[in-house]
Amino acid sequence: MTDGDRLASVLRESRRNAVPFWVLVCVLVGLASYHVLAGDVRTAVLAACLVGVAVVPPAAFRDPTVTLPWDLLAVACVPILWDVVVGVPFATDVVPYVAVAVVALLVVVELHAFTSVRMNQTFAIVLVTLTTMAAAAMYNVALWLADVLLGTSFLLDGRHPDVINAVVMIEFAYATVAGVLAGVAFTLFFRNRIPPGSDRPAVASQSTFEERADTDGETLAERLHLSVQTQRRLVRGMQGLLVVVFTYGVVTLHLPTIANAGVALVVTFVPAALERDLELPMDAGLVLWITTAVFLHALGSAGLYDAVDPWDNVTHVLSASVVAAAGYAFFRAVELHTDDVYIPPAFMVVLILVFVLAAGVVWELLEFAIDQFAIYADLPAVLAQYGIHDTIVDLLFNLVGAIVVAIWGTVYLTDVSESLSDRLEEWSA
Repeated sequence: MTDGDRLASVLRESRRNAVPFWVLVCVLVGLASYHVLAGDVRTAVLAACLVGVAVVPPAAFRDPTVTLPWDLLAVACVPILWDVVVGVPFATDVVPYVAVAVVALLVVVELHAFTSVRMNQTFAIVLVTLTTMAAAAMYNVALWLADVLLGTSFLLDGRHPDVINAVVMIEFAYATVAGVLAGVAFTLFFRNRIPPGSDRPAVASQSTFEERADTDGETLAERLHLSVQTQRRLVRGMQGLLVVVFTYGVVTLHLPTIANAGVALVVTFVPAALERDLELPMDAGLVLWITTAVFLHALGSAGLYDAVDPWDNVTHVLSASVVAAAGYAFFRAVELHTDDVYIPPAFMVVLILVFVLAAGVVWELLEFAIDQFAIYADLPAVLAQYGIHDTIVDLLFNLVGAIVVAIWGTVYLTDVSESLSDRLEEWSA
């Protein structure tokens, strides 16, 4: 049995599992009704979504004994049951986000079992961890948008924006910890509960692998309608300006400028190192793309963030597009590397968005940590945050960059993905 088949083996065909499973489903239906009457829409929606996820396998098989593991469903129900039975909030958000991770795992299992998506155990666990982090970002973005557009007070409840931002950063940290803990727990779950060779019910609606089509088209360098020589000159020009900005930072003893320009300058040489050491094809357009993103960020840290309001938004779109491109190249390389993984184009868009949101959470946590350390040490912040509005707007523009790559940019990354897949083959040989 393949690793991917072990993932589908999470589904159980057992009356012993089905009885507590259906008891939990009935409890969730009752809780959803209770919270609707109580006016708690958020909890009611969560309970209804859990019911929807839970009933997919028995409905697909038309067999009430083919169900998800009842104990996993019970973990996902903990935040809802806790709210009703105990009525006191959790001391931390780790437990609720572990429940989110469980829901993500159940959804991943159903995608693998009932759609053309194919994932092995390792890929699924990584995706669940990333999804848990991305869920924290999406949840707070949704609350902020509701408060701004509809006048609610889910997040913007009168507290100072910096205070709200600190609370959200702590929530991001808990979500990250929960995602990592869930990844470890799910690894043990697969190892102990679903050993290799486990039987699983035949999935009547399971799709066969679709043909893995290769995408041919113009390279990014050709698409830019600039000669390769011109693009390389632009890269060299930006590297030269980064040296000037770095020197300016040294002369003025401005730590943020020194750090950001120095790191940006190093990053501009990464594509050449990848091409030389890993033999990854980095055409001039890709190099220009990466260099422009870090160049604009370095200029922003030198004063343009404060002088030009949209500058931060532009840099976040470009930076997020680079992160999205890296995520796509990695996922596509893994797909090419193993027959156990297949990612249809529509699902690849979802993967890119999840990857960028998770990376955004990590970046915001890094900014927050550096900002807080600078305050504690009485030093100028190399990276700084400016309240909850700045954080949420950054995440929104990260999504814009991810969407741009997901819709228009992946065609230019085929060669990189295929070369990275070849490197994975060599390393695993």
